[in-house]
Amino acid sequence: MNITIKNLQKYYGKNKALDIEELRIEDGELIGLVGNNGAGKTTFLRLVLDLLQATKGEVLINNENVSKSQSWKSYTGSYLDEGFLIDFMTPEEYFYFSGELYGLSKADVDERLKAYEPFMSDEILNQKKYIRQLSTGNKQKAGIIAAMVVEPKLLLLDEPFNFLDPTSQIRIRNTLKQIKSEQKTTMLISSHNLNHIASICSRIILLEKGLIIKDITNIKDEIKEIEEYFSVNAQ
Repeated sequence: MNITIKNLQKYYGKNKALDIEELRIEDGELIGLVGNNGAGKTTFLRLVLDLLQATKGEVLINNENVSKSQSWKSYTGSYLDEGFLIDFMTPEEYFYFSGELYGLSKADVDERLKAYEPFMSDEILNQKKYIRQLSTGNKQKAGIIAAMVVEPKLLLLDEPFNFLDPTSQIRIRNTLKQIKSEQKTTMLISSHNLNHIASICSRIILLEKGLIIKDITNIKDEIKEIEEYFSVNAQ
Protein backbone atom coordinates (compact mmCIF):
# COMPACT_ATOMS: atom_id res chain seq x y z
CA MET A 1 0.00 0.00 0.00
CA ASN A 2 1.35 3.43 -0.87
CA ILE A 3 0.66 6.72 0.89
CA THR A 4 0.71 10.15 -0.72
CA ILE A 5 0.68 13.36 1.30
CA LYS A 6 -0.26 16.63 -0.40
CA ASN A 7 -0.03 20.04 1.32
CA LEU A 8 -0.99 18.51 4.67
CA GLN A 9 -1.38 20.94 7.55
CA LYS A 10 -2.84 20.68 11.01
CA TYR A 11 -3.36 23.68 13.29
CA TYR A 12 -4.55 23.78 16.88
CA GLY A 13 -5.80 27.33 17.10
CA LYS A 14 -2.87 29.43 15.88
CA ASN A 15 -0.31 26.71 16.63
CA LYS A 16 0.89 24.72 13.65
CA ALA A 17 1.30 21.05 14.63
CA LEU A 18 2.14 19.68 11.17
CA ASP A 19 3.08 21.06 7.78
CA ILE A 20 4.11 18.56 5.09
CA GLU A 21 4.03 19.88 1.55
CA GLU A 22 4.63 16.56 -0.18
CA LEU A 23 5.54 13.02 0.86
CA ARG A 24 5.35 9.67 -0.88
CA ILE A 25 5.63 6.33 0.91
CA GLU A 26 5.94 3.40 -1.44
CA ASP A 27 4.43 -0.07 -1.20
CA GLY A 28 6.39 -2.28 1.22
CA GLU A 29 8.48 0.48 2.83
CA LEU A 30 9.15 0.37 6.56
CA ILE A 31 9.28 4.00 7.63
CA GLY A 32 10.61 5.20 10.96
CA LEU A 33 9.28 8.51 12.28
CA VAL A 34 11.62 10.16 14.77
CA GLY A 35 11.64 13.49 16.56
CA ASN A 36 11.41 15.03 19.99
CA ASN A 37 8.12 15.43 21.86
CA GLY A 38 5.89 17.84 19.98
CA ALA A 39 7.57 17.16 16.64
CA GLY A 40 4.29 16.04 15.05
CA LYS A 41 4.76 12.26 14.89
CA THR A 42 1.49 11.27 16.53
CA THR A 43 -0.43 14.03 14.75
CA PHE A 44 0.88 12.69 11.45
CA LEU A 45 -0.21 9.12 12.24
CA ARG A 46 -3.64 10.29 13.37
CA LEU A 47 -4.11 12.26 10.14
CA VAL A 48 -3.18 9.21 8.08
CA LEU A 49 -5.81 7.21 9.98
CA ASP A 50 -8.41 9.99 9.58
CA LEU A 51 -8.66 10.34 13.37
CA LEU A 52 -8.03 14.06 13.00
CA GLN A 53 -9.45 16.46 10.46
CA ALA A 54 -6.70 18.18 8.52
CA THR A 55 -6.72 21.96 8.46
CA LYS A 56 -5.54 21.76 4.88
CA GLY A 57 -4.41 19.16 2.38
CA GLU A 58 -5.06 15.47 2.01
CA VAL A 59 -3.81 11.96 2.72
CA LEU A 60 -4.19 9.34 0.01
CA ILE A 61 -3.82 5.61 0.57
CA ASN A 62 -3.60 3.81 -2.76
CA ASN A 63 -4.94 7.00 -4.35
CA GLU A 64 -8.00 7.05 -2.07
CA ASN A 65 -8.58 10.11 0.10
CA VAL A 66 -8.83 8.74 3.66
CA SER A 67 -11.39 11.38 4.65
CA LYS A 68 -13.70 10.48 1.77
CA SER A 69 -13.32 6.70 1.55
CA GLN A 70 -13.72 3.74 3.87
CA SER A 71 -12.18 0.90 1.84
CA TRP A 72 -8.62 1.55 3.07
CA LYS A 73 -9.71 0.55 6.57
CA SER A 74 -10.19 -3.07 5.48
CA TYR A 75 -6.43 -3.54 5.00
CA THR A 76 -5.04 -1.16 7.62
CA GLY A 77 -3.98 -2.15 11.14
CA SER A 78 -2.95 0.33 13.82
CA TYR A 79 -2.21 0.86 17.48
CA LEU A 80 -1.38 4.33 18.77
CA ASP A 81 -2.37 4.30 22.44
CA GLU A 82 -4.66 2.76 25.06
CA GLY A 83 -7.60 4.58 23.53
CA PHE A 84 -7.61 1.88 20.84
CA LEU A 85 -8.30 -0.83 23.42
CA ILE A 86 -11.70 -2.00 24.68
CA ASP A 87 -10.76 -2.40 28.30
CA PHE A 88 -13.90 -4.23 29.50
CA MET A 89 -13.00 -7.16 27.23
CA THR A 90 -10.52 -9.91 27.95
CA PRO A 91 -7.56 -9.99 25.55
CA GLU A 92 -9.08 -13.04 23.84
CA GLU A 93 -12.38 -11.25 23.31
CA TYR A 94 -10.56 -8.21 21.98
CA PHE A 95 -8.52 -10.26 19.51
CA TYR A 96 -11.65 -12.06 18.27
CA PHE A 97 -13.50 -8.75 17.96
CA SER A 98 -10.64 -7.22 15.97
CA GLY A 99 -10.40 -10.29 13.75
CA GLU A 100 -14.14 -10.28 13.06
CA LEU A 101 -13.87 -6.72 11.72
CA TYR A 102 -11.47 -8.10 9.11
CA GLY A 103 -13.55 -11.18 8.30
CA LEU A 104 -11.56 -13.63 10.41
CA SER A 105 -13.10 -16.49 12.35
CA LYS A 106 -12.10 -17.37 15.92
CA ALA A 107 -10.20 -20.34 14.52
CA ASP A 108 -8.30 -18.02 12.16
CA VAL A 109 -7.37 -15.72 15.04
CA ASP A 110 -6.34 -18.62 17.29
CA GLU A 111 -4.07 -19.96 14.59
CA ARG A 112 -2.43 -16.60 13.96
CA LEU A 113 -1.95 -15.91 17.66
CA LYS A 114 0.42 -18.87 17.89
CA ALA A 115 3.11 -16.78 16.21
CA TYR A 116 2.90 -14.23 19.03
CA GLU A 117 3.11 -16.66 21.96
CA PRO A 118 6.76 -15.77 22.77
CA PHE A 119 5.89 -12.06 22.73
CA MET A 120 2.95 -12.63 25.08
CA SER A 121 5.19 -14.52 27.57
CA ASP A 122 2.21 -16.41 29.06
CA GLU A 123 0.91 -13.10 30.48
CA ILE A 124 -1.87 -12.21 28.04
CA LEU A 125 -4.03 -15.23 27.20
CA ASN A 126 -5.86 -17.46 29.68
CA GLN A 127 -5.30 -15.05 32.55
CA LYS A 128 -9.00 -14.49 33.29
CA LYS A 129 -8.37 -10.76 33.32
CA TYR A 130 -9.97 -7.85 31.54
CA ILE A 131 -7.66 -5.61 29.55
CA ARG A 132 -8.10 -2.87 32.15
CA GLN A 133 -6.54 -5.22 34.72
CA LEU A 134 -3.36 -5.80 32.70
CA SER A 135 -0.10 -4.01 33.37
CA THR A 136 0.74 -1.07 31.10
CA GLY A 137 3.27 -3.20 29.23
CA ASN A 138 0.79 -6.02 28.64
CA LYS A 139 -1.85 -3.55 27.47
CA GLN A 140 0.73 -2.34 24.95
CA LYS A 141 1.35 -5.91 23.82
CA ALA A 142 -2.39 -6.60 23.42
CA GLY A 143 -2.86 -3.50 21.27
CA ILE A 144 0.12 -4.29 19.06
CA ILE A 145 -0.91 -7.92 18.59
CA ALA A 146 -4.48 -6.94 17.70
CA ALA A 147 -3.11 -4.62 15.02
CA MET A 148 -0.81 -7.27 13.56
CA VAL A 149 -2.84 -10.47 13.90
CA VAL A 150 -5.19 -9.36 11.10
CA GLU A 151 -2.17 -9.28 8.75
CA PRO A 152 -2.82 -5.78 7.39
CA LYS A 153 -1.24 -4.47 4.22
CA LEU A 154 -0.62 -1.16 6.01
CA LEU A 155 0.47 -1.04 9.66
CA LEU A 156 0.85 2.06 11.85
CA LEU A 157 2.34 1.90 15.35
CA ASP A 158 3.09 4.80 17.68
CA GLU A 159 5.98 4.15 20.10
CA PRO A 160 5.59 0.35 20.05
CA PHE A 161 8.69 -0.16 22.23
CA ASN A 162 7.31 1.93 25.10
CA PHE A 163 6.53 0.13 28.38
CA LEU A 164 8.12 -3.12 27.17
CA ASP A 165 11.01 -4.92 28.83
CA PRO A 166 14.20 -5.34 26.75
CA THR A 167 13.36 -8.92 25.71
CA SER A 168 9.89 -7.90 24.49
CA GLN A 169 11.38 -4.94 22.61
CA ILE A 170 13.72 -7.25 20.74
CA ARG A 171 10.91 -9.70 20.01
CA ILE A 172 8.61 -7.04 18.57
CA ARG A 173 11.49 -5.59 16.57
CA ASN A 174 12.22 -8.99 15.06
CA THR A 175 8.52 -9.59 14.42
CA LEU A 176 8.22 -6.32 12.49
CA LYS A 177 11.22 -7.28 10.36
CA GLN A 178 9.66 -10.67 9.68
CA ILE A 179 6.29 -9.18 8.74
CA LYS A 180 7.95 -6.80 6.30
CA SER A 181 9.92 -9.64 4.73
CA GLU A 182 7.11 -12.21 4.50
CA GLN A 183 3.98 -10.09 4.04
CA LYS A 184 5.49 -7.06 2.26
CA THR A 185 3.54 -4.83 4.63
CA THR A 186 3.92 -1.06 4.39
CA MET A 187 4.67 0.27 7.87
CA LEU A 188 4.87 3.59 9.68
CA ILE A 189 6.56 3.26 13.06
CA SER A 190 7.18 6.22 15.35
CA SER A 191 9.71 5.85 18.14
CA HIS A 192 12.18 7.67 20.34
CA ASN A 193 14.43 4.61 20.20
CA LEU A 194 16.92 5.27 17.42
CA ASN A 195 18.64 1.91 17.79
CA HIS A 196 15.47 -0.07 17.14
CA ILE A 197 14.35 2.23 14.33
CA ALA A 198 17.72 2.11 12.60
CA SER A 199 17.83 -1.69 12.82
CA ILE A 200 14.46 -2.34 11.15
CA CYS A 201 13.59 0.62 8.93
CA SER A 202 14.39 1.12 5.27
CA ARG A 203 13.86 4.86 5.62
CA ILE A 204 13.81 7.38 8.47
CA ILE A 205 11.86 10.64 8.50
CA LEU A 206 13.00 13.22 11.05
CA LEU A 207 10.34 15.69 12.16
CA GLU A 208 10.83 18.97 13.99
CA LYS A 209 7.97 21.28 14.91
CA GLY A 210 5.74 19.61 12.35
CA LEU A 211 8.22 19.87 9.49
CA ILE A 212 10.24 17.17 7.76
CA ILE A 213 13.84 18.24 8.18
CA LYS A 214 15.45 14.97 7.07
CA ASP A 215 14.28 12.11 4.85
CA ILE A 216 16.96 9.43 5.06
CA THR A 217 17.19 6.33 2.90
CA ASN A 218 20.89 5.58 3.42
CA ILE A 219 20.53 4.85 7.12
CA LYS A 220 23.94 3.31 7.79
CA ASP A 221 25.74 6.36 6.46
CA GLU A 222 23.46 9.01 7.92
CA ILE A 223 22.37 7.65 11.30
CA LYS A 224 25.24 9.51 12.97
CA GLU A 225 23.80 12.77 11.65
CA ILE A 226 20.50 12.01 13.38
CA GLU A 227 22.30 11.13 16.61
CA GLU A 228 24.22 14.40 16.42
CA TYR A 229 20.94 16.30 15.88
CA PHE A 230 19.53 14.94 19.14
CA SER A 231 22.83 15.49 20.93
CA VAL A 232 22.87 19.17 19.92
CA ASN A 233 19.29 19.57 21.12
CA ALA A 234 20.23 17.96 24.43
CA GLN A 235 22.96 20.55 24.95
